[in-house]
Amino acid sequence: MPDFTPFLVAGLATAATYVLSGVGIVVLYRASGVVNFAQGAVGALAAFISWSIVERGGPAEWSWIGGIAAAVAVSFLYGRVIAPRLAYSDPIMRAVATLSFALILLGFMGYVWGEAPRRLRLPTDTMSFDLMGVRVTMTRAVAFALGLLVTCAVMAFLSYSRVGLQMRALASSRELSAMLGVRVFRVDGWAWVISGALAGVSGVLLADLQRLSGQALTFAVIPAIAAAVVGRFASLPATVAGGLAIGVCEALLTPVPIVGPFRTAVPFLFAVGALLWMQRKVVFVYR
Repeated sequence: MPDFTPFLVAGLATAATYVLSGVGIVVLYRASGVVNFAQGAVGALAAFISWSIVERGGPAEWSWIGGIAAAVAVSFLYGRVIAPRLAYSDPIMRAVATLSFALILLGFMGYVWGEAPRRLRLPTDTMSFDLMGVRVTMTRAVAFALGLLVTCAVMAFLSYSRVGLQMRALASSRELSAMLGVRVFRVDGWAWVISGALAGVSGVLLADLQRLSGQALTFAVIPAIAAAVVGRFASLPATVAGGLAIGVCEALLTPVPIVGPFRTAVPFLFAVGALLWMQRKVVFVYR
C-alpha cells in the first residue's frame, strides 16, 4: 500500500492555490455577477513575469511582487475598460467575454514565452522542515497559510470595510444599490483588483509547486470554479472547504494505479455533486 503522507502534504499546498483563486472568483461574482474564466490565465501571466524578472537578473525576493502587480493591473484594466460595457448584458455573454480574455492572454503568453514548460523557483524553496517524516518546503507551508489567512482577511474586508459592505450590497441588488448612492463601477473596480491579486498569488505559487506552463495554469481555473460552485458563488468558508477537498482528493488519487489517471475529473465530480445537492429540494418538491 502506498504511503499517502507525501501526497497529502503536496495536495494541501496545491489545494491552497485553488482556494485563493476560488475566493477571488466568488468575490468578483458577488460584486459584479461575472464568472471569471480568465482567473487562471491572469495567474499564469503573473508567474511568467515573475520568471522573466528572475531570468534577467532581478532580485528573486521581488520577482513575485512584480508578477502580482502585473496581474492586478491586467485584471483592473479589464474591469474598467471591457467589463462596464458588458455590465447589463446577459450573464452568459459576460462569462464568455472573460473566456475570450483568457484565450487572448494564453495566445500572448505563447507568443512571448513559447510553449516549453518551465519551473519558477521562489526563495522559500531553499527552506524546509520535517512533518510526519516528510520534508515540507516553506513554499508549501506559505501556500497553505496564505490560503487560510487571505480568506479570513477577505471575509473581514467584506464584513467591516465600507467597500466590502458595498460589495455585499451589490450582491443583493445592483439597481437598488445604485439608487442608494453606491458607485457601482468603482466598487466593481475594487472587486477586479482583489480578483487579480488573488489570481497572481495563486499563479506564482502554483508555478513553483508544479510547473510554469501557460496552458496548465490557465486551466487551473477549473478546480477554482468547482470550489466556487461548492460555495454556491456566495459562501467563502464553503469555497475554502471545496478547494481543499478537491486538491487533497486529486493528490491522494495520484499513487493509486486504477484511478490515478482520472484524478483530473475530481473538480467536475465535486461541481456536479454540489449542483445535485443544491437541487435536491427542488427535485423533492417536484416529485
